[in-house]
Amino acid sequence: MKCFKQPFSQLNQRDKRYHKILLFIAFTAFVVTIQAQDLVKGIVRSGSAGLSDVTVLVKGTTNAISTDASGAYTIKASAKDMLVFSHVGFISQEIAIAGRGNINIEMVAEAEALSQVVVVGYGSAKKATLTGSIATVKGSELTKSPATNLSNSLAGRVPGVTVVTRSGEPGNDGSTLLIRGSNTLNDNSPLIVVDGVPGRGLERIDPADVESITVLKDASAAIYGARSANGVILVTTKRGISGKSTLDISYNQGFVKPTVVPKMADAATYAQMVNEIKLYRGQSAAYTDDDIKKFRDGSNIWSHPNTDWFAELYKPLSQQKNGHVSLRGGTESIRYLVSAGYRFQDAIYRNSATNYSQGNFRANIDAKVSDNIKLTVDVFASQENRNYPTKSSSVIYASAMRGKPTIAGRWPNGLPGPDIERGENPIVMATNATGYDKQIVYNFLTNAKVDINIPWVKGLTISASVAIDKYVNNQKVWQTPWNLYYWDGATLDPNNIPVLTKSSRGYPSPQLRQDFGNTNNTTLNGLINYAHSFAGKHNFKALIGIEKIQGDMMNFYAVRKNFISAATDQLFAGGDGLNQTNSGSASLNARLNYFGRLNYNFEEKYISEFVFRYDGSYIFPLGKKQFGFFPGVSLGWVVSKENFWKNFTHTVSNLKLRGSWGQTGNDRINPYQYLSGYGYAPNAYLFNIDQENKALNETRIPNTNITWEVANQSNIGVEGQLFNGKVFFTADYFYNLRTNILAFKNASVPASTGLSLPRQNIGKVVNQGFEFQVGTNQKIGDIAISVSVNGGFQKNKIKFWDEVPGAPDYQKSTGYPMGSYLLYESIGVFSDQLSVDKYPHLPQARPGDIIFRDVNNDG
Repeated sequence: MKCFKQPFSQLNQRDKRYHKILLFIAFTAFVVTIQAQDLVKGIVRSGSAGLSDVTVLVKGTTNAISTDASGAYTIKASAKDMLVFSHVGFISQEIAIAGRGNINIEMVAEAEALSQVVVVGYGSAKKATLTGSIATVKGSELTKSPATNLSNSLAGRVPGVTVVTRSGEPGNDGSTLLIRGSNTLNDNSPLIVVDGVPGRGLERIDPADVESITVLKDASAAIYGARSANGVILVTTKRGISGKSTLDISYNQGFVKPTVVPKMADAATYAQMVNEIKLYRGQSAAYTDDDIKKFRDGSNIWSHPNTDWFAELYKPLSQQKNGHVSLRGGTESIRYLVSAGYRFQDAIYRNSATNYSQGNFRANIDAKVSDNIKLTVDVFASQENRNYPTKSSSVIYASAMRGKPTIAGRWPNGLPGPDIERGENPIVMATNATGYDKQIVYNFLTNAKVDINIPWVKGLTISASVAIDKYVNNQKVWQTPWNLYYWDGATLDPNNIPVLTKSSRGYPSPQLRQDFGNTNNTTLNGLINYAHSFAGKHNFKALIGIEKIQGDMMNFYAVRKNFISAATDQLFAGGDGLNQTNSGSASLNARLNYFGRLNYNFEEKYISEFVFRYDGSYIFPLGKKQFGFFPGVSLGWVVSKENFWKNFTHTVSNLKLRGSWGQTGNDRINPYQYLSGYGYAPNAYLFNIDQENKALNETRIPNTNITWEVANQSNIGVEGQLFNGKVFFTADYFYNLRTNILAFKNASVPASTGLSLPRQNIGKVVNQGFEFQVGTNQKIGDIAISVSVNGGFQKNKIKFWDEVPGAPDYQKSTGYPMGSYLLYESIGVFSDQLSVDKYPHLPQARPGDIIFRDVNNDG
């Protein structure tokens, strides 16, 4: 065939028409081919339902779209591209197109991921490979609680963790946290670690910012050394995700009321009881029958009031509110979470001077500097405002408890009634009539971390971080006299209205105290991580690290009394000379630690872990006593992976046995007890007629052998799943022996020696018990059901501490739980004089008195 070229202009009309048709067909085919190659479609599901608003991103570009209401999407991409699917609350997925035009995927909820990967000390681990007693609760579970204090939200959610809230006062409502009960005669509080930084606070973290909380309950905590004997709580905050930015706004308006209000006797009943007590003592009655009648019927509320002090003091409902806004998103190169929150709590008092408010800001940024370098920067700032009256809540409550219903809390004309004692009227003391106590706390916490992947050594990464924390506290207490009103019971005005006399109570004149405190902490650490698998069966992980912590604290205060007027609440207006006081102090702290962890498992069936920490603390004397070694070892066996278990997998789909032993420490004691303490004597000495000279006194005898408490912790546990994960369970038994507990030895040293010995490491306490959790995860259609129950039992007893020698065994506390009391045992009531005479009794006992058991039968 002979081919030749001919210009288009020289073609005849028919050929031109043919060329145009051919060109149109070729162009159309080209466009169709391009479109077929460039358009990728699909449906994104969660379970059986389509998932809307999923961000579908072409990796490495800004080309992104969102799925519609049915989960469908269409996006332009080439055959070699990779799609990134992301959605808040779900695990991001990367899918290679590989020439496909249709890609359907199912998103997996982050909650499921958290059950697989657990945060542990200085890292994370697959839950399947854990051998320690470790419990985790998701942040999404914590936000279901209306509590504004994060520590309160842990109640009932973690097996082995006891949460005791002793006060509901706004700003002071933090819970006491105990992991596996009480183990020491001293401080039992656990170590709190927030985003890898030990020693930070738990209470004021916004629950909406929390990703998860992990509790280390056994030897797994040994990697935190001398601060871990009471357990460790790890808090992980949320971070950014790749994909479309998501704005989340939430607001909670709540109302609180007292759970239990003491029911006190009314005025008539109280008057009758007083008369009975008087009669019992052989005295005349304090109230006549007419008095009791008037108290009961309220016929004269001026002379015969019937005051319910708690009803006068507390209002039915108080409000609390909590608002939170967060922005979360990012790309493959940079991810971010930015959030802000505000909370407010009012007290339950009427006309309350008590309230708490907090504003907080958080920014967590993750940047991928290169393929092998990742940078993380976290910033948290908050301001806490506490407002209180000048009398504490305990004083106000105690005053209401002691208030007589026969005394007017508030007169019928609205003026405050007389005091119960010492000028105290709780209705007035709960308001700002006595002045104010204002406290502002600023928190500024930062953390910067760099992770470097060593490309020429597979599985090797190096990390370094620096965390700088600053806390500033300002407090101003302005105390002023308050007025109460009294009636002599007789004086009336011309209209027969009682004449009240105003009387000033409390402080003789206004006085002011201002405090300022500043605390700084710096935490530096470096980590080396290595992970490797041999032949796909032998899995090896190693961690080694070093951590240095330094901090300082300073505070001072100033007091002035005898203010001329309550109109000016500034220091300059106070009295001079002896009417002003000031003081201040400062301290330093430092720690140096070396730690590590070694993990090995064979096919995730036979699992072992060894952790250690070589811990040095400023609390103890220089030399060998300043450093301690804390090891922990644990083993696990996944029975359900054995061949012989195949016949049981349809019922028990997963079963793991585990055990651990370790030594941890507790150094929660006052520092520098190995040094003598000195202070100025309260009285000065006169060497010249007009010259006072201060003298130094020794305030503390040193204990140069002081050291940390040692906890020997043993744990045996079992965990598993039934019916393909629909039911899960865990159970643990633990035995903890705490030695070297600091205690005074003064009981066995006679007072006649004149000695006051320092505390010594002599105490021993045993604590043992068990805990369990059983739950179910079900999905019925699009409805997910998750229910669990947990419980436990712990009992401690004192093995040794100093007691008075020669005391009868029944009077000793050794062998009994800590905090036990030596009390009389009631076994009944004397019915008549004959029964009094027949049984040993207290002097002057008579019929109607309590019978106390004669424990040692000595009569």
